[in-house]
Amino acid sequence: MTQTRSKSRIAYDWIRERIESGRFSPGYRLVLDAVAKQIGVSTVPVREAIRLLEAEGLVTFERNIGAQVAFMHEQEYLYTMQTLALVEGAATALSAPRVTGDHIARARAINDQMAESLEAFDPHRFTELNRAFHTVLFEECPNPHVVDLVHRGWKRLTVLRDSVFGFVPGRARESVDEHEALLRLIEAGETPLTVELAARDHRLGTLNAVLAYQADRRRHATSGSGR
Repeated sequence: MTQTRSKSRIAYDWIRERIESGRFSPGYRLVLDAVAKQIGVSTVPVREAIRLLEAEGLVTFERNIGAQVAFMHEQEYLYTMQTLALVEGAATALSAPRVTGDHIARARAINDQMAESLEAFDPHRFTELNRAFHTVLFEECPNPHVVDLVHRGWKRLTVLRDSVFGFVPGRARESVDEHEALLRLIEAGETPLTVELAARDHRLGTLNAVLAYQADRRRHATSGSGR
């Protein structure tokens, strides 16, 4: 029993580290045989580890699908994204008059990397680039309190779950296109309000895509339970 518990702890630590680092993104399927083979143990301790992670809310188990890396609590995500849409939109608008051609070039180069990454999509890497892109656009915001609120929002998202693009990969392409549209508004010298609303709508677009995904999952779960 001691040896089994030790191996289950190894499996637990191995899986949890990959969830927290983003290597196993939301929706990633945890196939017992595959995980056991990578760790070098049988499926029994892996199954025990997954049960522990399920109890902690990091893993979900669904019939006909199996174990998956869990998404964050939907209500918390909703509140965090709504708040971030407001403060990041404001920070981007306040920063816009101070954005130079160099800022635009840096942001566009990052967005180009995001577009290129769509071919071999890595949700964790895409999220890193996404954060870098937006940082360039709001880093000149003269109000440090607003900037602090933006960083807090990003940190809160990381705690909830590193990336949502594993759930809604189609949103990644839309995000790249919206980034370019936002850059063009700033380049054209549009009013701060126009920039703020565009940045806010961009953030809410991701929120809406995730909420639609969650609603679709619930519909499928309901129809499946009724069979």
